[in-house]
Amino acid sequence: MSPYLSGCLVTVCRDCCCGSARKHPRTDHNRQLDRLSKELTAAGHRVRTSLCLDLCEESNVMVVHPAPAARRRGARPVWFGLVLDDTVTRDIADWVRAGGPGVAELPAPLELSVVDPPARD
Repeated sequence: MSPYLSGCLVTVCRDCCCGSARKHPRTDHNRQLDRLSKELTAAGHRVRTSLCLDLCEESNVMVVHPAPAARRRGARPVWFGLVLDDTVTRDIADWVRAGGPGVAELPAPLELSVVDPPARD
């Protein structure tokens, strides 16, 4: 089985607000995405970018989707907001490498970055 079918998926919003140097000039958005991609794909996870995830007030937004096996056991995606510095990005990557939703307990510091997904009609 391909490692890409067994690992977590991280969706990184990169649209109107997330990834915007105008809104967050102190964040190196390209470096953030590059580091996350390199660290996680080497460990068998996937990283993708997305258009607006409708949580602009929480930019930068990332969503960690559970690995398929964890999803089958009931794990659900975890949404993170205000992912603007290396520490939070590194903590997310570490958690994903440990197994992510449904496998590894969410570290206390990351709990501060969890946000509710946008309401869907």
